[in-house]
Amino acid sequence: MRLFAYLWKNTNTKIEYYSRFSPSPLSIKQFLEFGRDNACEKTSYMFLRKELPVRLANTMREVNLLPDNLLSQPSIRLVQKWYMQSFVELLGYENKKPEDPQALNDFLELLIEIRNRHNDVVPTMAQGVIEYKEKFGFDPFISSNIQYFLDRFYTNRISFRMLINQHTLLFGNDTNPAHPKHIGSIDPTCNVAEVVKDAYETAKMLCEQYYLAAPALEIQEFNMKQDKHKSIQAVYVPSHLFHMLFELFKNSMRATVEHHENSKILPPVKAKVTLGKEDLSIKYKRHLSTTSNSQTPNSTMAKTTELSRPAPGWED
Repeated sequence: MRLFAYLWKNTNTKIEYYSRFSPSPLSIKQFLEFGRDNACEKTSYMFLRKELPVRLANTMREVNLLPDNLLSQPSIRLVQKWYMQSFVELLGYENKKPEDPQALNDFLELLIEIRNRHNDVVPTMAQGVIEYKEKFGFDPFISSNIQYFLDRFYTNRISFRMLINQHTLLFGNDTNPAHPKHIGSIDPTCNVAEVVKDAYETAKMLCEQYYLAAPALEIQEFNMKQDKHKSIQAVYVPSHLFHMLFELFKNSMRATVEHHENSKILPPVKAKVTLGKEDLSIKYKRHLSTTSNSQTPNSTMAKTTELSRPAPGWED
């Protein structure tokens, strides 16, 4: 407890120190090579005990640049507290030797605690923004800046959790027996169409619960790199792909159902998975029927979204 109190008092100095460093850029290839060929818990420990504080410190400095009125909201202060606590706890391993088995085990358990602590960061941060807007109203300029911050904040959170998940899955007891070929959270042979279908089915279930109806899915695969009759596979993190597609599908389904509430048949949501020579892309389209001022039907493809491999809920 004394050590924790001492570190807490010196946190600002430590944040200033660690924020001077840039996070280390890591590719999926590097994660695979480390996890598949020479996974060493000591090496991972020595890297993460420095890398994680660097990432937290950079994030906390960006948070502190938000408008004071936003920082004063209870939910934002709670998120700051979570990040501060995790940062202070990680500092406790600055000088612990990797040769100590107890230190390695305690560090792994700490990472699990940090991951669990940060589980609700996204909805809590969103609640903070809602609290701010309810008190101070909507300002286009400030809202644009806040959105820019949130995009960076959530991206940094994904990479932070990716590092934690790789360590805990490789060296802990989190290994999923249903996916023995996974390298941590990475699937070297991720069946992209299957992830698309899983995301659709989950979104469909929510849509049917809320609207009692849901559009069907039409999916096409174009394999220009491998056997054109073979399902497209890619090295990817299935959970990341699932969450992105799930959000897109549920928004698309909601728009489709609401725009065709008087129709007997809902137009399908279309997804196209294409593997080219360099990139994998997933495009989806939803079909919305609109009527112009002259009452002439006008069909429009309302949205097309592409997710590319190089790139890293239902609305209330």
